[in-house]
Amino acid sequence: MTAIGFCGEWLIFACDKKLVAIHTKQAREWFVFDCSTAEKKPTDGKDDNSDAGASEEVGKDKVLAFAVSSSGNLMALTDDSKRLVLFRCEPSWQCISIRWVVRRCTSLMFNKAEDELLATDKSGDVYSFSVETPQKGGELKMGHLSMLLAVSMSPDDKYIITADRDEKIRVSPLASPHNIQSFCLGHQQFVSALLVPSGHPHWLLSGSGDGTMKLWEYESGRKLQSWDLKEMDDTAGSEAQHKCTVCRITSSPDNRHVAVQCERVSTLQFFTLHHDGKEKLVLQSRMSLPHCPLDIAFDPEGRLWVLMDSIDAPLQIYTHGRDFWECDAESPELNRVTEAFKPHWETLEASSKTDSRFEHLHKVSFDNVTAYLQKKQQRLEEQQLKRGRAQKASCNKKAKQDTSGAGI
Repeated sequence: MTAIGFCGEWLIFACDKKLVAIHTKQAREWFVFDCSTAEKKPTDGKDDNSDAGASEEVGKDKVLAFAVSSSGNLMALTDDSKRLVLFRCEPSWQCISIRWVVRRCTSLMFNKAEDELLATDKSGDVYSFSVETPQKGGELKMGHLSMLLAVSMSPDDKYIITADRDEKIRVSPLASPHNIQSFCLGHQQFVSALLVPSGHPHWLLSGSGDGTMKLWEYESGRKLQSWDLKEMDDTAGSEAQHKCTVCRITSSPDNRHVAVQCERVSTLQFFTLHHDGKEKLVLQSRMSLPHCPLDIAFDPEGRLWVLMDSIDAPLQIYTHGRDFWECDAESPELNRVTEAFKPHWETLEASSKTDSRFEHLHKVSFDNVTAYLQKKQQRLEEQQLKRGRAQKASCNKKAKQDTSGAGI
């Protein structure tokens, strides 16, 4: 996993086994957490989350996901060794606790009250971890029948919204998640990204492996609009368009801009949301990048930070002005972060060359009809050939019998 995010004024960078926090405004000491040197899981006895049905997997201490609380005071990460690590960011960085999950997690999210941390895993379960009691084990809240890929919540903490590999988006009351409020159905591939825009608390944006982004009224499950991002990408080839995956949907702090990133596509799409009018989701602009982005994030000032697949300039800042986005290469914050970033460039380069985390999730179609017809035709030809040989053998036998009868 290679990702960036913001925890207040701290830029969070996660790559391979490390998480690095760099303050963008002040010359404060960087914070680095290396999962490979963190506390190991106890081997004697079972922890609170132990599950007899869960297979033991040997992890490589690679970060799988991280989440930041809305206030920017808390952060959590999880890795493939099944750690769940909770941090306090201010006034200084502090590791509060290291807990263990049953199965490898796919996404994390704090609730608005910041007293609960939700973790989704690859088996389809959602666990709730207490923030106020940081050593307490997780509580199973709900489950899907397939792998969960994204989670979001309504701004009032009333609903939990989960998305899975089988194209389903499920909306459930957080207090009683077994009572399903609605389903948002319409994607043709796995759902990979969710966002409830803070300025539009009753709407949901979703992105999928089918290359579309959809706008929902999630309480009723009603689809309001859909954009096919494959048709908007002129640079990608037919194979890339076929497997275009929306991997990130994020909005600026003032809710004026919604940025959408597709995996392995060097163009970002920017949208605006409108309550009035037939079209609620309006394309604002498109921005071509010099390299494919690995991740994007807005800072508190509304500037877009882009982590790119480039060893020369992996980080760039873009600001919006005069109806378009432009690169701010002279930003002092960028220079400070870039200097702190340099020791980790080799790790970034190696991580960016790994396979897509969504590649194996795409449905594979098989043309069984063509293969069946070919085998059927081959079988008919073989049967016809056998009948021809049998008839010929029968004729030869009859001819021999006639010849021997005439000789007698």
